[in-house]
Amino acid sequence: MTGLIADFLPALRDAARPVPDGVTDGAGRPAGRRFDVYRNNVAVSLIEAMETGFPAVARLIGSRNFRHLARGFAVAHPPRTPVMMGYGQAFPGYLAGMEALAHVPYLPDVARLELALRGSYHAADHVPLTPDALAAIPPERLEDTRLPLAPSVRLLRSDWPIVEIWAYTMRDGAPKPAGTGQDVAVLRQGFDPEPVALPAGGFAFLRALQSGAPLGRATELALQDTPDFDPGASLGLLLGHGALCQPEDLP
Repeated sequence: MTGLIADFLPALRDAARPVPDGVTDGAGRPAGRRFDVYRNNVAVSLIEAMETGFPAVARLIGSRNFRHLARGFAVAHPPRTPVMMGYGQAFPGYLAGMEALAHVPYLPDVARLELALRGSYHAADHVPLTPDALAAIPPERLEDTRLPLAPSVRLLRSDWPIVEIWAYTMRDGAPKPAGTGQDVAVLRQGFDPEPVALPAGGFAFLRALQSGAPLGRATELALQDTPDFDPGASLGLLLGHGALCQPEDLP
């Protein structure tokens, strides 16, 4: 039985493998055709999960190409858990290793962005910090105050204008991408996450806040990255999207 189990799952995932010895139908005959149907149903389910999780990537390379790619990915990276909402974490690296996709070098970062959007959507809720609450912090305490980012915030850097590429792919009427590399925050106000291109120095600032640095230290780190960094622009962006948590030590 151990050998059957060891052969069953790999054969179920990969159509190139033979039907495992010992797999029979209700009459005790080799279950070749029935096993193929079951195997195909599993493959179709995984491909559909990938199409749902990476719609921009699918549009960029076309549905037929994407389904072929997703089938190969499912064989190489089968799910490790029955919970499918996180399936595809290895997909950006898989895309980066495909020589046939070298002409779309931004594709792995688009996949990373789509993973970030999905992770943000499923993240925990929080009590947002309001502008009035921030303004009420005494000036002498401000630099030492920690402003936690919402659990739904995701950060990524790209050598490509991935916010523009994603928007052009997914939103009717969006302008054609024309920018350069972008630092991106995925922010979720309510239920729908949104990718936002960060101002200069914003990535270092948000990453420091996310790691637990107080406001003064986060500003210092951002200034080291970008000497003309404006903390007001980044704070305004976070407040406008409800992306800061109410600190526990504030009334």
